Amino acid sequence: MATPTVENYLKTLLALAEDGGQVSLSDLSKSLGVSTPSANNMVKKLSERGLVEYQKYRPLALTPAGRQEAALIVRKHRLTEMFLVEQMGFGWEEVHPIAEQIEHVKSPAFFARMDELMGFPTTDPHGSPIPDAEGNLSPEKRQRLSDCAEGQTAVVTGLAHSSSDFLLLMNDRKIALQTEITVHHRAPFDGSLTVSYPGHERVVLSKTVGDCILVDA
Repeated sequence: MATPTVENYLKTLLALAEDGGQVSLSDLSKSLGVSTPSANNMVKKLSERGLVEYQKYRPLALTPAGRQEAALIVRKHRLTEMFLVEQMGFGWEEVHPIAEQIEHVKSPAFFARMDELMGFPTTDPHGSPIPDAEGNLSPEKRQRLSDCAEGQTAVVTGLAHSSSDFLLLMNDRKIALQTEITVHHRAPFDGSLTVSYPGHERVVLSKTVGDCILVDA
């Protein structure tokens, strides 16, 4: 049975691979806040268990078994976040640290019941897809708001970044999932966007914010 530490390694490897493709040992150690030798020792153990493909000086990769196990951890995390928001009234900026603890619960029945109570949601409160019970993850067809053409109207369907600081900024700007945003202008110098959405006219968003808001492609 995987320990919380093993699960954190697998989940982090999956996230890094989805963000940037190839994953180095230094990427992994930095993301987890551990030393490179510690990460190296754990990766070797995961390789012996058939969860990680490991060769010295080569990028790291999850095996099919490792990827499935990582996806099931993500499933528990995202189901928990959705439950906390939908059933318990937490804000979407509050749920990540709580879900980090609950995702390590080993009872499949607990999460199956949670899923059923919510009517089997397919996304979490931040619009990220929830893997199914077999660890399958549906491909996403979305683009960044910052890539939208001038004059284009798009619906917010997810976030590429879900830190509490960013979510509080979204709260302050009154931007949520399903908000319909029209891009009026993109500044040539810094890529900042002038946008409108219900109740807000000609709001300027930085390129950083535009990069983190995902819309229907």
